Amino acid sequence: MNAMPPPARFDIQDLVQAISASKVDDQLLLQLTPAQWEVLTPYLQPLALAAGQVLFKQGAADRTLYFVESGNLSVHYEDEQGEVRLAIVSAGSAVGEGSFFSRAPRSATVQAGMPARLWSLSPLRFGELTHRRPELALAVAMAAGAVVSKRMVNRRRRDATT
Repeated sequence: MNAMPPPARFDIQDLVQAISASKVDDQLLLQLTPAQWEVLTPYLQPLALAAGQVLFKQGAADRTLYFVESGNLSVHYEDEQGEVRLAIVSAGSAVGEGSFFSRAPRSATVQAGMPARLWSLSPLRFGELTHRRPELALAVAMAAGAVVSKRMVNRRRRDATT
């Protein structure tokens, strides 16, 4: 993945607002308070994607968890006949939660459907968070786990679990 350099200003409160405005079941990320998001910010890396840019490919060993601040991401898997779109992940949602927990290769390819701004939480940074702020790490894991659980119960959203 070749991310574009981040815009001049990334503010975690923009992500919090996107989560609050989200109409999808991933609003479970609201389990984290605005104050918790502020404390989490130093562990997150902002990134911007151009329309069509791939965030990660199916089969990749990456376990990074992403929070979508703006734009939308297309989730699709590649089969013998080509690509099949599975889902659209929009602002206020998360992507990459399946591999974050399972340590399995990515189950689908994710790319930006339009310019997008995200915040990433790598396994290394999550490990640091676990040692320095275990209560916050647990809250992040529970919120991301709630997203996985909600998606797995909803047949239409199940395919968005990456």
